[in-house]
Amino acid sequence: MSQSRFAPQVVAPPSDAARPRFASGREAALELRPDQPVYCFRPQVLAADARAFLDAFPGKTAYAVKTNGEPMVLDVLARTGINAFDVASPAEFAAARAAAPEAELLYMHPVKAQSDIRLALERYRIRTTALDHEDEVAKILRIVRALDLDPADLTLFVRIASRGEAAYELSRKFGAAPGHAAELLQRIDGLGIRCGLCFHVGSQVEDVETYARAVAVAAEVREASRVPVVALDVGGGFPAAYATDPRRPVPPMPPLPQIVSGLMAAVEKNGFSGTPLVAEPGRVIVARAFSVIVRVLLKKGQRLYINDGVWSSLSDSWTGKILLPVRHIPDPARRRRAGRDDRIEPFRIYGATCDSVDVLSRPFYLPESVDTGDWIEIGHIGAYSLSLRTRFNGFYPDTFVEVETPFEAGDAPAGFAEPERRGAVEM
Repeated sequence: MSQSRFAPQVVAPPSDAARPRFASGREAALELRPDQPVYCFRPQVLAADARAFLDAFPGKTAYAVKTNGEPMVLDVLARTGINAFDVASPAEFAAARAAAPEAELLYMHPVKAQSDIRLALERYRIRTTALDHEDEVAKILRIVRALDLDPADLTLFVRIASRGEAAYELSRKFGAAPGHAAELLQRIDGLGIRCGLCFHVGSQVEDVETYARAVAVAAEVREASRVPVVALDVGGGFPAAYATDPRRPVPPMPPLPQIVSGLMAAVEKNGFSGTPLVAEPGRVIVARAFSVIVRVLLKKGQRLYINDGVWSSLSDSWTGKILLPVRHIPDPARRRRAGRDDRIEPFRIYGATCDSVDVLSRPFYLPESVDTGDWIEIGHIGAYSLSLRTRFNGFYPDTFVEVETPFEAGDAPAGFAEPERRGAVEM
């Protein structure tokens, strides 16, 4: 294989000293007057949320690199005490090791290329991975024998199917049914490889009882297999804070310690108290660490055309389930405005690309006076927004500044992204 295959290139971000620093996103917008999107990175917020998860969860915390694999993020997490990373590809192997050379990498993608398995075992010395099918066992065993590795050094997690209420439900693509999972455990144990069980209840869990149900299924699989289970990986899904619609109040999501407490009660109830635990948090750690400042390119009635969209920073809200908090930053150069500052209205949001798909599924609620040339700071976009941006139509936001205060500090955000009300905005 070529050298590039074994050593994927990791592009270093600007150093901390090279990134301009501001007290708030508003200050950044008014000083820079940007015509392109600008990401506001809050390293202090990232570190605080990482520490909060480490304090709340009693097992091993393996940050899910897919959520946001920017080197600046991984560097802060490594300095904060994250010493394990959930990785899914050679590029993620390289990114995590570049930030934390001594960190443990957990290769938890259930379906892998044979060459990637070899790379993981041989070059990166990864010894933990996941699967949900016997063909994956055969792939791994082939490489283990080719490299003359001791099977007892490996831990293979069998991913079980689980279902629950989440903004992004993840049970349809991966996961073995309980009977199949028990058979896989028996096969792995017979090869002299250590066995683990794992599940992933989805991203941004809405029903915290989902974890208890998944743990109960894991216990059924363990009992049916009758083989030693050396670890239980409870996956991710831990929810982050987003906007709420004051006109449609819903019960608030329990705080993280309460969610973890409920999970641990299920662990104890189902006989996993002495089993080492692993979690793969992503969104709950990194969501609040970023916002993006966008500019209104055109106001057309109740429509706002902005310089970002679903192909760039806002794909995570495309499903219509994530309510992103927003702040209006008026351009002081505009002396006259139509409409009132204190009247909040729904605006349909159109992205920068030239296709008709680039439309947010929910409007932003903003002051009636918002107009062409104004800026909008969109908060809590640290999860998946940067990972999923594309170069479609040649638009690719990649400018970063550092901001000291959390997005939600000070006055409440000027408006909310909320479910569309038919007839309230132009379709």
